[in-house]
Amino acid sequence: MERHESLHDVIHRHRLQLLSVLRRALEPIAERCACAWNHAGALDQVLRESLADIPCCQLLYAIDSDGRQVSASVGRSGTDVGARGQNLSGRPYLAGYAAGREFLLSDVYLSRFSRRSCMTALQRVYGAQSVTLGCLAADFDLRDLPQLQQAAQVPARWRQIRGDPAIRQNLFNQERVPSAMDLCLNQVHDIVHELMVERGIFHAKLHYSSSRATLWLNSDPRRYRVHVLEEIIDPSVCLAYPGDHYPDDALIDAPQLRQVLDSLVNLRLGDPTVYLRAASVNLINGLVCLNFSCDGTHYMPAQEFLVKDPAFWFGSGPEQRGGSA
Repeated sequence: MERHESLHDVIHRHRLQLLSVLRRALEPIAERCACAWNHAGALDQVLRESLADIPCCQLLYAIDSDGRQVSASVGRSGTDVGARGQNLSGRPYLAGYAAGREFLLSDVYLSRFSRRSCMTALQRVYGAQSVTLGCLAADFDLRDLPQLQQAAQVPARWRQIRGDPAIRQNLFNQERVPSAMDLCLNQVHDIVHELMVERGIFHAKLHYSSSRATLWLNSDPRRYRVHVLEEIIDPSVCLAYPGDHYPDDALIDAPQLRQVLDSLVNLRLGDPTVYLRAASVNLINGLVCLNFSCDGTHYMPAQEFLVKDPAFWFGSGPEQRGGSA
């Protein structure tokens, strides 16, 4: 069975790639800094000359072993001499450096100035007899660093997310109010099935309580279409979408899609208290998303969803009903 990386695995792998690239860039600069460490002007000059060697770097500066900045802050917009002498010991990433690491790449953080995602790299600077003088610090805007060639592929697995506690606490004081869509669920599902199998829709979300549908099209995935009930219940809506073959990489086949849509009817109408407010189906990642009246949400592979019987969703106790949503 193919193993998919977790989100944590992807982030860790990308960090290792960045660590290797940045360490190779900073090590020779740290050696040059060591020769000028006790001469502020000379140290600033080394940083200015070195900045061009790291095209993606926003800012270079040197910090002594006590966390005090001993150089100016050298950036592409100029040199800030006034930054020399500031106490940086409270910066979170310096704690890892103080633990004795040769090189440290910080976690991603939001810059207080640009409000953008950033990272800071620290390279230890050694003097005579390998005595630690401090470290060379380099700030990077995340958008400027080498990027992954493709986005993380989060594996399709069941995830349960609890919603608003205020809604959950009042769950058994409410009852489903029939919506206009409830009166024609089978017809709506038939049209949605047609749109997904024959008309290029790969992701459909049905908002049962508010009687509308949101659709995403294979040929135009960055825009979604919203249809109110009068539109999505009319078979003529199929004329608004070009004919398209079923996606070759779909993880839900057409018969399974029919079973999923049929199963949603019971989850909407089967219980007056615990009921679907909205549901979506994505053919490509194979997930069914269910949002219940208790505001709990489930993301579940279609194959797993189809083996759940009604008792799973409509158990007798508050912690069972809605699949413990």
